[in-house]
Parts: sequence; C-alpha cells; structure tokens
Amino acid sequence: MKKLCLLLIALIGVTSLVYAQSSADKTTIYIVRHGEKDLSDPKNPDPQLSSEGLARAKSLAARLKREKFAAVFSTKYKRTTQTGELVAKKNKVAIAFYNPSDPKSLAELIKSRYKGKKVLIIGHSNTVLELAEAFGVTRPLFALTDDDYDFIFKVDVNDNGYASLSTGNYGMPHHTSVIKKN
Repeated sequence: MKKLCLLLIALIGVTSLVYAQSSADKTTIYIVRHGEKDLSDPKNPDPQLSSEGLARAKSLAARLKREKFAAVFSTKYKRTTQTGELVAKKNKVAIAFYNPSDPKSLAELIKSRYKGKKVLIIGHSNTVLELAEAFGVTRPLFALTDDDYDFIFKVDVNDNGYASLSTGNYGMPHHTSVIKKN
C-alpha cells in the first residue's frame, strides 16, 4: 500500500511539473488599438492622446496590472506610445517600435525572442486585426471602425505554435454589448 501511495504521489508530482512547464512555454500577446486621439488639429499627422485617450491608457494599465510583461511594442506615433507608457513603466521595459506594415515579422520576433512570456502590442484600427492574424488566429472581426478603441485581443501561442484568441473590452465602452470572451 505504501508503494502504491508513493507511486501515486510521484505521478502527481510529474504531472504537475509537466503542466507547469507547458504553461510556462505559452507566449501571451495582448493587442490593443491606441486610445482616442486629439482631433483639434485635423492637419496634425501625429496627434497626442485626448483626455479620453489618456483615461483609456490608464484603464489599460489597470486591466493589465497583474500581468508581467517582458516587452511593450508600439508604432512610432505619439498616440500609440502614450497608450503603452503606463504598462511599460510598471514593468520597467522600454517601448520597442515595430513596423506596422510588416505584422508577420513582428509575430516571428515575438514567438522566438519572447517565448513563454507576455507581450503588449499597441496598433491602429487598420493594423490590430492583421497583427492577431499574424500569430495564426482567425480574424475576430471584419474590421475596426474609427471609434473602436475599447477592444483588447489576447493571443496565446503554445510551444507547438498553436494559437488561440480571446477578445474583450476595456475602459469606457463604445459598444452596446461587450464581446464575450472565447
């Protein structure tokens, strides 16, 4: 009976180690669009966040406060970097810039360099869904509209390359209904 108990304890221990290892190898990528931008100067190609956008950036940081990020990626625009600043500061990482026209290269970089870690990417209405697809998930929406600022996409990629997606909302809602998490 003692041998059976010891065998059972050993089996549980090995199973726990395998589970811990498999969850440690999961790479998690959060993808959001920048917060609302200041539209007071329609000729400004690089506006900062509006007061609503700054509030959304705070909401993003609050939503992700329990997560430990190894990297925060942004395009070189003020509105995207401002959206990620609080998360980057809390995690003591510098914001890294990426080329929004090449989401596949960014996805490959993250899957190789940040394997088993968490990453935040801030993009634009015309790049966020392409970024999710670059990690191997099906596009969750047909398109984002100009007032879609409250979506958050979470992509999990396991060590075999299988990717899954969950979606949600954060901050002040723009939608009458919240997207259910997958």
